[in-house]
Amino acid sequence: MSQPPRPLFSPARHRAQRDRLARLPVSANFLAPIIAETLRDRLAMVTRDFPRTLLIGAHDRALVDHLRGTDGALTIIEAGPRLAAASGAQVVEADALDLPFASFDLIVWPGGLDSVNDVPGALLRLRALLAPDGLLLGAFVGDGSLPRLRRAVMTDGVRPIARLHPQIDLAAMGNLLQRVGFALPVVDVETLTVRYGDWFALVRDLRAAGLSSRLTPAPPPLTRAEAARIAAAFAAQADPDGRIAESLRLVHFSGWAPHPDQPQPARRGSGTASLAAALKAKT
Repeated sequence: MSQPPRPLFSPARHRAQRDRLARLPVSANFLAPIIAETLRDRLAMVTRDFPRTLLIGAHDRALVDHLRGTDGALTIIEAGPRLAAASGAQVVEADALDLPFASFDLIVWPGGLDSVNDVPGALLRLRALLAPDGLLLGAFVGDGSLPRLRRAVMTDGVRPIARLHPQIDLAAMGNLLQRVGFALPVVDVETLTVRYGDWFALVRDLRAAGLSSRLTPAPPPLTRAEAARIAAAFAAQADPDGRIAESLRLVHFSGWAPHPDQPQPARRGSGTASLAAALKAKT
């Protein structure tokens, strides 16, 4: 009998990374408040009530507090037990949800879709959890992110071992939303540029944002010589002032559970509107 394929990502390493966030000061994770603010702004464009909300991930306290401050009921799921305990969340992986069908009117996922082992399966579960005319709204770090880091880890003298996650692009995300049955899917991207003094500062930021590798099997640690070569290759891409501009492409997505009163979707591939415009049109 053939063995099932080995998962790309390690749930155990994911849980450990999430629990690390619970031990860090809130200010250490620079990315979470940026994503959370964008999601709050886009939600504010939807002038309707969501009596039952599911939040996937408890790492941003401001977003948790904002959703708790609405009139509806809030359910939170979180993979890290320590982080879950601090926020009253249920301990569960996003791609292993087992909750009643049509039990939520809004699902918010502020990062992480790109690091589940079964992306279509996770989206299909979320689609089933939404009541008719319910909204899925989220973001993740997408294709084209960290180009300077990716070039640096491929420098001569560094073992050619996968250390960075594969990334989902806009077209693939739009296709996935349509394939699993979301209506009016919209995907857009925002590029965030962060400037660093050296490679080590970037690594600290990625760890603090829960973006370090959770590939399985875990890649072997870098040797001291490899780390020095990567640091030098990263520094070689610096601007004239000596700082290196690294970029993150934040992919924002939304989709609605089908409902008879919704507008019919346009011809596939013809979309030109932004996510913000789509949300405004929905109100």
